[in-house]
Amino acid sequence: MDNFDFRLINEFQRDFPLEPQPFAEIAYRLCADEETVLAALQRLHAEGVVSRVGAVFAPRRVGASTLAALAAPPGQMDEIAASVSARPEVNHNYEREHRYNLWFVVTARDETHLADALAAIERDTGCQVISLPLEHEFYIDLGFDLAGVCKAPCSTRRIESGDLRELTLPEQRLMGTLQHGLALTPHPFARLGEQAGMDEPEIIATLKRWRAEGLIKRFGVVVRHHELGYTANAMVVWDLPDDEVERIGMALAAEPEVTLCYRRRRHAPEWPYNLFCMIHGRARDEVEAAAASLRQRLGLSQVPYAVLFSRRRFKQRGAHYMPQAEAAHG
Repeated sequence: MDNFDFRLINEFQRDFPLEPQPFAEIAYRLCADEETVLAALQRLHAEGVVSRVGAVFAPRRVGASTLAALAAPPGQMDEIAASVSARPEVNHNYEREHRYNLWFVVTARDETHLADALAAIERDTGCQVISLPLEHEFYIDLGFDLAGVCKAPCSTRRIESGDLRELTLPEQRLMGTLQHGLALTPHPFARLGEQAGMDEPEIIATLKRWRAEGLIKRFGVVVRHHELGYTANAMVVWDLPDDEVERIGMALAAEPEVTLCYRRRRHAPEWPYNLFCMIHGRARDEVEAAAASLRQRLGLSQVPYAVLFSRRRFKQRGAHYMPQAEAAHG
């Protein structure tokens, strides 16, 4: 990757201009022209390096979501994974090294639709699904610093029942169109407004308000780790005493090796673990060494834990909290 591409996708994962011609502003900051920026993003998107340019919504602030898993029987993984990936509510779906070997994120417009989606997955696959809802975020989706020197600050937040924000119908339409990402055109917010039935200034004002309210975690370039060369990743989980989770979670979140960190509800007796973190690396031994170092430095050597390496990625896209049709016509 040349220096221009590197700066484009590293510096604008969070610092994306919310203004009428954002790509022209990015070009100005990179001493380039708008056409060059758009062409580079289109190429990186075609190559799979860039997933989309747009919003990453805060989990459990709008709609409902959960991390779920099932144990696919030997020889049935491909068939079951395809069935799970076909669900529109599923946005991430990975095979991992564990008895619970298929892990997926499910999002929906509310808890009722989420429960229906989980029940449908159980029915269609014939496998019990364990659901592990988020309870406390310590570091979630604030970007992926390619240089490893400028990690975003921790974003600790306990999940409370009153956090959920009811969206107006115009806001629902906007979210429904935005969840697919911005069009790579000179006036993307005007294009977004045409799709959502709002004018450009209203679109930009709403996005700025959502970002200020914390509904949007970050707005910018969303990258795919595997295509950037980070081909090894593991979900490391611990079974910690409840009164220790916040202290250890904050410490883990501050570590440069940790790309995600959060507390999730246990699912007894199948799943005893309550603290999760993700570690990405360019090789398996690099990730293993990072996990071992964290255990030693944070005093976790005696804590029950498991390391679940990713084997295959079946699906990866942004969260869709509502179907496009409902968003457009609601």
